[in-house]
Formats: sequence, C-alpha cells, structure tokens
Amino acid sequence: MFDILMYLFENYIHSEAEIFVEQNELTDELLRAGFNQGEIYKALDWLEQLADLQHSDEYPYLNAKPDHATRIYTDSECNMLDVESRGFLMFVEQVGVIDSTTREMVMDRLFALDKSYISLDDLKWVILMVLFNVPGKEHAYAQMEDLIFTEPAAVVH
Repeated sequence: MFDILMYLFENYIHSEAEIFVEQNELTDELLRAGFNQGEIYKALDWLEQLADLQHSDEYPYLNAKPDHATRIYTDSECNMLDVESRGFLMFVEQVGVIDSTTREMVMDRLFALDKSYISLDDLKWVILMVLFNVPGKEHAYAQMEDLIFTEPAAVVH
C-alpha cells in the first residue's frame, strides 16, 4: 500500500499534476501500473482517512494543543518506530515543522499503514503527506521537503 501512496504523491500531488481525477480512472491507472486492486483500495481509503483527520470532533486529540507536551510512545509504537525515527519526530517538532497535533496525525497515519516497522525514509514521506493535507502548513511542508531532498553538507573538522 505504501508504494501506491508514494506513486500517487509523486505523480499527482508532488508534481502538481491534476489532482481531481475520477476514482475509477485513478484505479484503472494504478492497475495498469501493476498495483494490486485490494492494495489500491486500501491506499485510497488511507488518503480519505487522512483528509477526514481535519474533523476534530471525530479525532479529539486535534483539539488539545499543549505547549510543552512530551510524547510517550507505547511498546507497539516503539516496535514500529526505531529510536532514530522517534528522534526525528522529536526534532521536526522542536524546530517547528510539525506541532503536537500534526505529530498525532502522523502517528495515526503510520498505524493505518499496517506495517510492523516504519523506516525513517517512510516516516519522512508520511510527515510530508500529512503536512500537504493540513491547511496553513505550506511553510512547514516546504521545510519538510528541504529536509527530505537536501543532502546534508559534509562536516568540516
């Protein structure tokens, strides 16, 4: 399913191509690209649920905006996200790319991927997808793009 999400993000969203495509047309294109129909439906449902996260009455954590909240990860979250990934989430929150609300949206979408392990690269893409779908986060989206696509400079000793 994640491969389909990446395909859609790179070919429609990130490339600024026509986003408003009929679902049947999109499904046909994904089938022609070689994706499994069941996985296509899961990916489209994942995207629909991401859009639904904007409704705070259904997701009560969207109403809570503590200034200095620390995220305590459950055992299952620690199994899914290694220390480096959890550290990256903390980093992007501390530098203001995400806030506690978008962090929880990211966690929601990570668990919806139904993968036992999420790599750091996959985490970065999920953060980017979430930021793209949150109104008013254009600057944060651009910052996250820079974090993904900019190669770190060599360290001079």
